[in-house]
Amino acid sequence: MTPDWTAWPGERFELGEGLRLVDGRLVMVDILRGRLLELPEGGPPRELLKLAEPLGAVAPLASGGWLAAAGTGIAVLGGSVRWLARPEDAPEMRMNDAVADPAGRFWAGTMAYDATPGAGSVYRVDPGGSVTAVITGLTVPNGPAFDADGTTMYLADSAEGVIFRYTVDAATGEPGEREKFATVAGGSPDGVTVDAEGFLWSAIWGAGEVRRFAPDGTLDRVLPVPARQPASVCLTGEHLVVTTARVGLDAPGELDGAVLSTPMAVAPLPTRVARVGSGA
Repeated sequence: MTPDWTAWPGERFELGEGLRLVDGRLVMVDILRGRLLELPEGGPPRELLKLAEPLGAVAPLASGGWLAAAGTGIAVLGGSVRWLARPEDAPEMRMNDAVADPAGRFWAGTMAYDATPGAGSVYRVDPGGSVTAVITGLTVPNGPAFDADGTTMYLADSAEGVIFRYTVDAATGEPGEREKFATVAGGSPDGVTVDAEGFLWSAIWGAGEVRRFAPDGTLDRVLPVPARQPASVCLTGEHLVVTTARVGLDAPGELDGAVLSTPMAVAPLPTRVARVGSGA
């Protein structure tokens, strides 16, 4: 299958990530420049906010604003920045990808800037505001993504070329033992999302592909992407949208770093809303 890709107008990103469909609008992060952007249909990106440090990913909050994996910690973003956790002794680390689950918990990965093996972790932010390290020993965690009822979590370790699957206790949010869901050859699994049929979509960094995996982990389809480093994927119900990156490329091509979309009539799961404190 050879999709017909259209490049979003506007800039080319060093590291565009974290695509989300929120209340009918697409948002993304420009990680290294600390920007949260809206992608108006047919128009260039519009800046919603900017931080003085990297912005890994966001989830919408129930009462408005965003819960963000930013810098070295977790922050509530709105008219101001309120940190829930912000280690000051880890300048070699940064937050990476993150997502909310159906219960409103926020799951966020960390990684070392130099991708030190085993230095990455996944933190869970519970509705009461506590921040807990729940998975350790990763290198470059990406995702995570949850199934429809939140009892299965998929998590890629991009450096290891593996997508893992965890059973999650819906009541407590505790992850069980991990199992290897899929091994990726010829590239690295980056951002992932689960569609309404229970299939997993992954941007394959370095391969210029998006791959769709069946619930049993078998490869269902491969979509070539006209950029070498796809970083995140989002289904709108009518389109598949992909962010890409230019970082690390000696001679970026015209579409490296672009936001790309192609017609795709596959229904997404809804973007989950994070809840912190009294329904925030």
